Amino acid sequence: MAAMYEDLSSSRTLGASVSSLASSRQHSQQIAKAYRQAAQLFLTRRLPEALSTIEPIITPSVEEDGNGGQDGELPGYAPIATASRGTRVKVWSFYLTFLNAVVELGAEEGKLAFGSTRWKQLVSKCRDGIAWDDVVRDGYAGVEGDVDAEVVVNLATLLLTHSPSQRLNQQKLETYLSAAANPTFDISSHMSSPSYLQRRPSQQNNGTDTPRDLNTRLKLLELYTLHVLPRNEEWDYAREFISMSEVLDDERKEAFLLALHSLKEEKEDAEKREERLRQQQQEQLEQRRRETEARRLEQSRAEDERRKREEENRRQPRGSDEVFRKPNAPRQAPPTSSRASRPAKKSVSPPPGLYHRATALLSSMQAIITNTAHSMTANPMAFFRTLLFLLAFALAFGRRDLRERIMRILRNGWDKIRRTVGMGVKVSYI
Repeated sequence: MAAMYEDLSSSRTLGASVSSLASSRQHSQQIAKAYRQAAQLFLTRRLPEALSTIEPIITPSVEEDGNGGQDGELPGYAPIATASRGTRVKVWSFYLTFLNAVVELGAEEGKLAFGSTRWKQLVSKCRDGIAWDDVVRDGYAGVEGDVDAEVVVNLATLLLTHSPSQRLNQQKLETYLSAAANPTFDISSHMSSPSYLQRRPSQQNNGTDTPRDLNTRLKLLELYTLHVLPRNEEWDYAREFISMSEVLDDERKEAFLLALHSLKEEKEDAEKREERLRQQQQEQLEQRRRETEARRLEQSRAEDERRKREEENRRQPRGSDEVFRKPNAPRQAPPTSSRASRPAKKSVSPPPGLYHRATALLSSMQAIITNTAHSMTANPMAFFRTLLFLLAFALAFGRRDLRERIMRILRNGWDKIRRTVGMGVKVSYI
């Protein structure tokens, strides 16, 4: 009876194992299929479809049966939590790459593709570290030390690229490094899923058992010591962490310390350049301000001088008219006296001599030239109009037919004047 009972128990155990293996294989195939479809949609820039394809395998299932899940899934965790290590790394790396692409779309294209609310949620996952919490909670049963190192590298890179402050990134990395170096053994959590423990045979190592693990850990330490800590101005702590690291040998420690020193020098040089550039900009602004003030003063001075010249030009033509009228006064007197003397039949004064005539003529010409010069200075448009009139008259007089017509008009006018004068002489003689 005991032998029959043992055979029956072993057959039941074998049947359960075979059923579980078949169910797990089918589940892995579904995850791989969804990953390939999402990757193809992502490559063709159909981002909303890619998100809807990958989300069911990275988010916990809503419906759960009484046994705690379907198809070998863990209760309360995403289907990817029960996949193999390679599949987990591929899926989570693809999801983080997808989030990075969504942020790089920009506000306009992102809101157009996903809607305003959904796009802001996806961006917040990258900038506020929510994506890190989702990965640990849904994909690794909430155990920080169980997260694959490759996934941690991608998470740290995502926060390093898009997070405004690296304090959160430093905290997350320190928590992971501490949990990986000193793992915690939650018996109730691990006993709830034996298959979950079977997929993690190396939970009690420091992540450097294989060359691949060593390279991943070195990349993680590089991110932490050469990128995150310098962004937080933790230069001394980064130097101390590199010196005390058990993963780095002497050669790598020297290389890390040299790189850290170079980064610090570059940062200091950049700060000095920025300070010099700021000073140059301030000097240029001050120089421009002084030049602007000088130009303003110069313009004000030129405006005052121009106003003074205009006032002087307004006063000068009046004086020139008086000068012009004074020399002509003696010339206007003789006709008046002659006309007044005619009725009285008084003796006519002798005509002025040649010297007086020449003097009067030169004075008149001088007055005309002076008046013309002042008029041109005060009102140059009048001179231009006169010049244009003379030019137009010369051009018009250059035509032969017009010239003959004008000569004929002048000849006729002269004949009329001569006949009129002749008739006046005859009348006065009679």
